[in-house]
Amino acid sequence: MSQAMSEEQSVQRLIQKAYENLKTSDAARAIGALEEALGIDFENQEVVYALNCIHWWLEQIKGAEDPSRSQQSDTYARGEFILSQWEAFYGFLERIGSGDTAAFDPCLYAVKRFVYSTALQSFEDILGDGINQHDPALLLLVGRCYKGVGNYEEALKYLEQAVRFKREDGEALSQLADVNALMEETRSAKALFREAFYMDAQKVDIRSMESEMILRLRDRVEAEGHKGRELLEWIPIYGCLFGIFSVKRELKQVEVGRLKQSIFTLENAVRGKPEDLNLLTPRLINRYFWLIDHYENVQEDPALIEETLLKIKIVDPTVYERYMG
Repeated sequence: MSQAMSEEQSVQRLIQKAYENLKTSDAARAIGALEEALGIDFENQEVVYALNCIHWWLEQIKGAEDPSRSQQSDTYARGEFILSQWEAFYGFLERIGSGDTAAFDPCLYAVKRFVYSTALQSFEDILGDGINQHDPALLLLVGRCYKGVGNYEEALKYLEQAVRFKREDGEALSQLADVNALMEETRSAKALFREAFYMDAQKVDIRSMESEMILRLRDRVEAEGHKGRELLEWIPIYGCLFGIFSVKRELKQVEVGRLKQSIFTLENAVRGKPEDLNLLTPRLINRYFWLIDHYENVQEDPALIEETLLKIKIVDPTVYERYMG
């Protein structure tokens, strides 16, 4: 075996050791293993990338400490602050650049485990004997953390409790949907994802999703040319067109009234051609889809379905053709 090959194997072993340490929340040992690897190959991109990620998060965690707060509020705020830093972290990764980011997926997975585990420790300290079990915000955060560390059973328990309090919250519903998908409860996942994007697509944290179902759909929608906030509004459209959001429920009469009022409001907004037309248009189409589903479910007059289809055709002929095809 050549010296170069031997050194490469040593570096890879140290990288794997670092990731395993990181998954168990031992950042110090992870850094030690990576620095040892850097001593062997100081140009190794994965080692440099991993060190940058860990040091960035350690700075955020250090910044989450505030000795001026009470112990409980400090603990809660610390965990909440850590989780709030994901968007900034992705921005950091974009700034440092990294070439083929897919090659660093094992690093990001280990980092994710470390971050969610660290945040979870904060929340577990205040869960206590159940006194905070009726705090929907806390339940949602704890559920997200358990999902992030791979404990889907516990995640499901907390997220189901959160949704009982936040039945119309896009974030809570999407997190519960994601866990259901990860546990291969496909039917429930499809119904919950459809509901989440209907309630409030902008509250769905697509970057925190892990299930193949939603990530594949996201990739397909991105391939259609939709990015950023616009992407979130188009996901339910293509979820319907591709047959992914295929599990539907019967609407209550009060929900039908709200749906029609929402459509009326959006139609007026779209006619005014506002700056956020790129968000309002798919949002309106999604509500048309829901209305058609309702008409079909209650066997309403086919003329009402045709009228709604015509509205879709006027708003976006391409979506209409795909829907009818």
